Amino acid sequence: MKVGCFSLIDPFSSLEHQLEVIGKKGFKYADITDNHTGASLLGEIDYTASISLDSNPADIKGLYDKFGLTITSMCSHASLLDPSAPFRYGTNEIMKGIHLASSLGVRDVVTTEGGAKTAWARGLSHRERVFTIAEKLAEPVRLAEALDVRILLEPHGIVTDSIDGMADIIEKLGRPKNVGINLDTGNSWLGGTDPVEMARTFKDLIWHIHWKDMPEEMEAQRGKIFGCGMGTIPLGQGVVDLKGVIEVLGDSVEYTTLEVAGPGVLEASYEFLKQHGAE
Repeated sequence: MKVGCFSLIDPFSSLEHQLEVIGKKGFKYADITDNHTGASLLGEIDYTASISLDSNPADIKGLYDKFGLTITSMCSHASLLDPSAPFRYGTNEIMKGIHLASSLGVRDVVTTEGGAKTAWARGLSHRERVFTIAEKLAEPVRLAEALDVRILLEPHGIVTDSIDGMADIIEKLGRPKNVGINLDTGNSWLGGTDPVEMARTFKDLIWHIHWKDMPEEMEAQRGKIFGCGMGTIPLGQGVVDLKGVIEVLGDSVEYTTLEVAGPGVLEASYEFLKQHGAE
């Protein structure tokens, strides 16, 4: 099991700065985390690590190569429950992410439904939510198959945080061979699911892992919050059964990503995983 990390270490810094820090901390792997279409004002002044989905792939690969880093995945977290709109990250951005990933030789594009931000989305039934998510992913799945890219669904929403919901989406999509799961240990627990049970249920479909632990005080929020950006405590110091996940998945997952932040948290979390056989 290989461990990389989010390319978001220091706020208000360029991607080059993030990758330099990651390389100096001893990592060999990193993902493409934040991205957008078109141009970015903050990007022009090196104040964000977000990359444009319209970038020249050679420029991006050259930047990761500069610091000896292999790109393991492309994050394309979307808004799949709310109505489609030009200002929402959705099908269009996921498909651009697939094209970019293919050009970079990156195998996995990670996406999810995100929160229901509108009254319209919050009023949907479970069946309607599953249909809405699957409809927005149908063309990205077809494109990904043509370009030999895999789409990984991450627990990060009211549907994907549950085992039944995740299974329902995959079934609605027709169980494509290029659709799998990115297990987020913290998100699945926060959404009310046992991540060990999710690992057992979908073992053959879990092709990437986002590692994070959750503090005990978050117990009261379980089933009420669906997804969180970063873990703020070191792995092994919270209530998520990470050892159980490792025991179930073992070496069946090649690439994993640390999704943690805070002074010393990244380093301590990396040590935790190395103690359990990761590299």
